[in-house]
Amino acid sequence: MTFPTPSHHPGLPTRHADFLSVADALDYAAQGPTGYNFYSGKGVLSEALPYATLREQAIDLARRLLGMGLEPGDRVGLIAESDGDFVRAFFACQYARLVPAPMPLPSAFGGKDTYIAHIRRMLESCGATAAFGPAMLNDWLVQSAECLDLKISGTLALLDDVAPFAGDLPVQSADSISYLQFSSGSTRFPMGVAVTQRAFLSNAAHVGRTGLAIDDGDRCISWLPFYHDMGLVGFLLIPMACQVSVDTLPTREFARRPLMWLDLISRNRGTISYSPSFGYELCARRAETLSTEGIDLSSWRSAGIGGDMIRPHVLANFAARFAANGFDAHAFVPSYGMAEATLALNFTPKGQGVRHDVVDSILLEKEHRAVPAAPGAERSRTFVLCGHILPDHTIEVRDGAGRPQPQRHVGRIFVRGPSLMSGYFDAPEETARVLDGDGWLDTGDLGYLLDDQIVLTGRAKDLIIVNGRNLWPQDLEWTAEAEIAALRSGDVAVFSVDSGDEEEVVALVQCRSQDQATRDALAGEIGQVFRSRYGVLVRVVLVPPHSLPQTTSGKLSRSRAKTLYQAGDMPILGVSAPVEPVPA
Repeated sequence: MTFPTPSHHPGLPTRHADFLSVADALDYAAQGPTGYNFYSGKGVLSEALPYATLREQAIDLARRLLGMGLEPGDRVGLIAESDGDFVRAFFACQYARLVPAPMPLPSAFGGKDTYIAHIRRMLESCGATAAFGPAMLNDWLVQSAECLDLKISGTLALLDDVAPFAGDLPVQSADSISYLQFSSGSTRFPMGVAVTQRAFLSNAAHVGRTGLAIDDGDRCISWLPFYHDMGLVGFLLIPMACQVSVDTLPTREFARRPLMWLDLISRNRGTISYSPSFGYELCARRAETLSTEGIDLSSWRSAGIGGDMIRPHVLANFAARFAANGFDAHAFVPSYGMAEATLALNFTPKGQGVRHDVVDSILLEKEHRAVPAAPGAERSRTFVLCGHILPDHTIEVRDGAGRPQPQRHVGRIFVRGPSLMSGYFDAPEETARVLDGDGWLDTGDLGYLLDDQIVLTGRAKDLIIVNGRNLWPQDLEWTAEAEIAALRSGDVAVFSVDSGDEEEVVALVQCRSQDQATRDALAGEIGQVFRSRYGVLVRVVLVPPHSLPQTTSGKLSRSRAKTLYQAGDMPILGVSAPVEPVPA
């Protein structure tokens, strides 16, 4: 019978990523008994992979990759299945001084041709020399690699008969690229974020020591994808660099059995686990119909929330629903980060939990100031504080002229520090657009500072400007989803388009009804909500279920939805006649 690796590593002092490279970190972790554990969607342990075993297998694979003729610095595309083969291949690249580039699994509704084209563009953009993936996607991967100059593409089994390289393995330098993290960030197409050994180890050290205060006995539980920075860095690389065991559930199974995540935390006494808002929301919703008896969440000390705009009511509902299961709301750790900064930038202080800031929406829209809402304010908006910047890093909120702003003034967020990327791979113009000569990164996010903690208000590119008012699309989306019973989380995408004389606000809304009268009533109700709550004219466009695209982390891709709509590629069930708004 297979048992998971332990949570403790007696006799091996905890080190917080104070190493020269990822390979050096694995060399150290391999001296203890901890490691990775891979579970099926039903919570059955399929493979326990101690760091010591991983090290041996990764070194063997590294020699075979070099024996294939790959050379240090070559890029290797890896379809990021939540299994041991992906992990073995990733660390083999570290020992061979190759550059792994994790690539996504197919989305549930994307289609074969779309996925193959997407993988091909990723392989092209990073100039890959090789590509590997799971057996179930082998045919698709081979088709993606057609006409590309790859030395090898397929499963790792292709390396079984390759004669291993017999010389000394190449040594990583601090400034060599450790991996490429594809990011949809602020670029037109996912670019390869080049993360150096130095940048990763800096971020891992600060997260381990300060952000999460990781120690012997901690245990990470995750369903997050390895092709996203929160899954790859947060729950694959950082735990290893701090000698922590990790239990991983398949990403593709999470939506089907979300409570298995909580069950695994309970069974293995997990202490650290993260999710975007929708993960907590899905668990709370599923718990309305399924029993949670036997689930004990009292060990969960760091329930991280990040990867998207934080929805306060989602966390409140989760905390209330699972309080009887031992969950402590003070365990919530709202955080802020991005792939361009390796992973994390800000963490809330231990025990703070979710701290709210309720501001006057009208002043926020018109004056760009986050003024506390007075009792009985006409409209208000609740934000969540996302914590202090990590040591050795700096954060500023700037106005349109680039001037740092005082607290409670909304502006564009800039950051600087040792965790930042070296740039987008082979894309100097895109790099120069977001990273200046003084090392400041334009995050593309808007927000304000409060008590030296960052508060996010949205993405700058998504901001809707109507008659001098700044409207955040997520405000309209969340309001519609909260007030209209027929809508679920993720059913609405709001954006503005240039209609010639002025900007027109469009709301794409997923509709599940086949009845035309019901559809007309839904569109009318949504338009009325926007009219009465925000005083804004909105064209409501009903689309079929599963039409709204998502990012690789499961968030609504508002920009992609807009692109599909403008190109005429979005299936449409009906369009409402806009209703004149009331004055704001």
